[in-house]
Amino acid sequence: MGGGRAGSSARQVITDRNFWPYFAGNLLSNCGTWFQNIAQAILIYRLTGSTFLVGVVNFAQFAGVFVLAPFAGSAADRFDRRRLVVLTQVGAVTVTAALAILQGSGLATAPVVIVLTGLLGLTFALAIPAIQAMVPDLVDEEHLAAALALSSVTFNLARAVGPVLGAVVVARLGIAAAFGLNSLSYLALVAGLLAVRPVQARRPAGPPPRWRESVRMVRADVALVALLGVVAAISVTQDPVVTLTPGFSSELFHRADTLTGVLVGAFGLGSALAAATVASRQGDLVRRLAPGCAGMGVGLLGFAVAPTVPVALAGLFVGGFGFMVTNTAVTTALMIEAAPEQRGRVMAIWSLAFLGTRPPASLVDGAVASAAGLRTAAVALSLPVLAAGAAMAVLRRRLPRLRQIGNAPAPTSEVPGFGAPE
Repeated sequence: MGGGRAGSSARQVITDRNFWPYFAGNLLSNCGTWFQNIAQAILIYRLTGSTFLVGVVNFAQFAGVFVLAPFAGSAADRFDRRRLVVLTQVGAVTVTAALAILQGSGLATAPVVIVLTGLLGLTFALAIPAIQAMVPDLVDEEHLAAALALSSVTFNLARAVGPVLGAVVVARLGIAAAFGLNSLSYLALVAGLLAVRPVQARRPAGPPPRWRESVRMVRADVALVALLGVVAAISVTQDPVVTLTPGFSSELFHRADTLTGVLVGAFGLGSALAAATVASRQGDLVRRLAPGCAGMGVGLLGFAVAPTVPVALAGLFVGGFGFMVTNTAVTTALMIEAAPEQRGRVMAIWSLAFLGTRPPASLVDGAVASAAGLRTAAVALSLPVLAAGAAMAVLRRRLPRLRQIGNAPAPTSEVPGFGAPE
């Protein structure tokens, strides 16, 4: 698909009555999530002065993916996806409102924040496969790539704007206000979902595929395993952007801890620019993975060794651009490959690769930073994505199946698993 056609497709999707309410609600909700991320990282760092415990709270935020991924994927394929997401957002409102009240009352100790963040993570783990799998239900198949790219735009625009605004809210209004605003932001997504009318994919006759069948199907395909390996690598490498930036702000750059929001925002700004320029184009998706991984790795290495704030911002911007190019290409390739009745489970497997790697990465990141220094930790966690880029450069030449995925048409309803044959 050429640039003009891609732009036209994106404009059609963003103005579609069945898509833009979801887009707007998801954007506001994602902005609120970054208010939460910045506020909880700053709060834990203020309470304890420990980068390791900042890693622990990030671990708690994503640990639910390990526990709930099989159930969440099955639920996204078995039940009404919109209703499932609405219920999880109501749960998230309850948890974040409680956190705001406790922080405003002076009762939000580090253990309290970690426990409530873990509960919030459970609602997120339940919601993410359904949210991802619902996007194809909102648009025609020919606009799927553009819709998935625009869905990623909501995350990355929020990542550019949310951390900066979150830091401003923390500095001017306090941490409790940031938690409270995040609680309200979930209602924006609820409103957007109630305004759309997803088209439920036609289910094949017989019982729905089981979680283990979906896992077995993915595991048997080396090319798909490679794609999920890339997803895991970019997830691990992005962890320092949140876990280490409070320490970089205070200890290395000797600035206020609210600089965290600006640093994270630079990564998000690079991601948003990538989304606006290249992410909605189709063509050979897999070809973008090696350069995207390389760009992300080099950018995060630049941040790790940056002597000044401007250099750190530039490194994070480049890293964010590479992250977005890679993440959108690999996620779109997986979504196009998945048959409609498997999308919930495939996105649950994706969430294990993308989100399930964050808890151990956060703990390792915080532990290495505490033992060997912030810069050492940031350098160490830039290596996985560089290795993934090198591996994709080799595998793409050696695996015809991988090249086929990059250009594969969407599967028909008669295909029981992934679209392209072995």
